[in-house]
Formats: sequence, C-alpha cells, structure tokens
Amino acid sequence: MIHPSVLKKQRIYLVVLAVLMLVTSIVALGLGSSSVSYDRILPTLLGQGTFKDEFVLFELRLPRMVITVLAGMALALSGAILQGVSRNDLADPGIIGINAGAGAAVAVFFLFAPIEPGSFVFMLPLVGLAGAFLTAILIYMFSYDKETGFQPVRLVLVGVGFSMALSGLMIVLISSADREKVDFISRWIAGNIWGDDWPFVLALLPWLLVLIPYVLWKSNTLNLLSVNEPVSIGLGLSLRKERFQMLMAAVALAAAAVSVTGGIAFVGLMAPHLAKVLIGPRSQFYIPLSILIGGWLLLFADTIGRNIADPAGIPAGIMTALIGAPYFIYLLLRK
Repeated sequence: MIHPSVLKKQRIYLVVLAVLMLVTSIVALGLGSSSVSYDRILPTLLGQGTFKDEFVLFELRLPRMVITVLAGMALALSGAILQGVSRNDLADPGIIGINAGAGAAVAVFFLFAPIEPGSFVFMLPLVGLAGAFLTAILIYMFSYDKETGFQPVRLVLVGVGFSMALSGLMIVLISSADREKVDFISRWIAGNIWGDDWPFVLALLPWLLVLIPYVLWKSNTLNLLSVNEPVSIGLGLSLRKERFQMLMAAVALAAAAVSVTGGIAFVGLMAPHLAKVLIGPRSQFYIPLSILIGGWLLLFADTIGRNIADPAGIPAGIMTALIGAPYFIYLLLRK
C-alpha cells in the first residue's frame, strides 16, 4: 500500500525539478558568445524575432540544450538501472566501462574508416552503440560464474578494468593520428557536446520514448533485483533473464547518450542517489525524479562550462567530473 503522502511528496519534487529545469533553460538561452536579450526570448520563440535572434536560438542554443537534457536523462536512468542490477551504489555507465567502450569504437572508426572526416558524422552514434553493446556483453560474461551465477560485485570490478584498458587503447590510437582527428577524439573523451544539431535530437529521442516507459513498467522487477537473490528467486523472478534485459536497456541508454555528447561520467552516479535521498529507494518513486535530476545536472554543467571560459568553454564532461568526483569519494568513504 502506497501512502498518499509519498505520492504527494513525489509530485511536489517533480514540479520543483521541472521549474528548476525551466529556469535554467531560460538562463542558458540568454548566455553565450552570441547572446540574445531576455526580453527577446519569448517573442523569438513565438516567431516574432529578428533573423539573428532566431538563428541563435533555433540553430545554436535550443538543439544543444535539448540534446543535453535528453542525454542527462538517459545517463541518469542508465545509472539507476545499473545500481539496481548490480546492487552497488557506485555503479555508473562511465565508471564501469560502457562509455569507454563507445569511445573506443568511435576512435577506431574515426581514425581508420576510409571516409572523409565530417561526411560520416551521423554514423558515429551507431558505432558508439555497437562498441558499448560489445563491451557490456564482455563485462557480463566475465562477471558470470557457472557455479554461483552472476556476480554483481564482480560486474563493477570488471567494468572498471575494462574502462581503464579501453581508455588506454584510445590514448595509444590517437598518439600517432592526424591533428584534426586527434582534436575531435580528445574533445569526445573530455565530454564536449558535439552532436548539437536537430538530427541528433531525432536520433536520441526514440531511445528515451521507448526505454523510459519500459523501465517504469519494469520498476517492480528492479525493486526485486535490488534485494537478496534468495528473496527474488522465492518470488518467482528469473534472475538471469531479467538482469540481462535490464542491463541491455541501461547500455542502450548510456551508449545513445554518450555517442552524441562524448564521454560524460558521474551523472548516472549522482542523479539516482539524489533522487533516493529525496524520496526513498523504491523504483517507482525515485526513477522519475532521477530522470529529471539527470537532465538538469547535465544542462547546468554544460551551461556553466560553455560560459566560464572563452572562447570554447570547458567541456560538460569535465564539469560533471568536477562536481561528481567529490561525491564519488564521499560515497566510497561512507561505504
């Protein structure tokens, strides 16, 4: 039985987070090297702006902001799934190697594909997805034991090992590459939002439209995966099947996000934790909050990063690392 006060509390937090995201979006629209005065934002959005204002908002600001919010939501949901499946509060798609798998695939494709740079930009998300899925399957295989079954703790340890190895591989690959290609891959690794155009929104949005309802529908399963295995088995849950399905959903979300944003870490770690602090550990309640927190966190980090230093700004991945690394250390000390 769900107490009405918990539902009311969740609705209040959802409204507060939605307002916070709206306020941050309005602030972000008016900031940047090509600024638009705040009194011109609403008329421009309604089709009454100048050519310059419309170009800045609709071609530069809005697509980047939408991509940032969607990617933050995907990473937060992926982190929530991984923490539930692994029963480890330190699980995150960036920490356990999924981001590194996507990055390694992008680096190999970008460096060695016999295509002119810039003509295959829209292939990179598919390449990143393939690399992330392959990495996740290998991590799952190394985390599985024939006698004891899936080992949640081993998942995190193997994932960290894969992350370090693949990051080293990327450094080796770019050490002898052309300057133009090295610059792009370096920005990708740093988490520089590169897919900041409307086609990338259309490439990322379907994953969220399909997987967010799926994960919410599976929220009871995620609750059971978070408890002891004997309890889950006693309730009739097929652990191997459900874990693999949820893991693949987490990989798809993370890979789709980082393929257009670059290597973003710690959003999937922080957002679920903050949501659990606000509303508790039940998936039906904290996952919607986690999705909104993740979208706002990455939007906030990117807004600060691109305006704190001229001319290129600081990549969003570095900003999230600056925010998330101290929190990660705090969790390590607490655990």
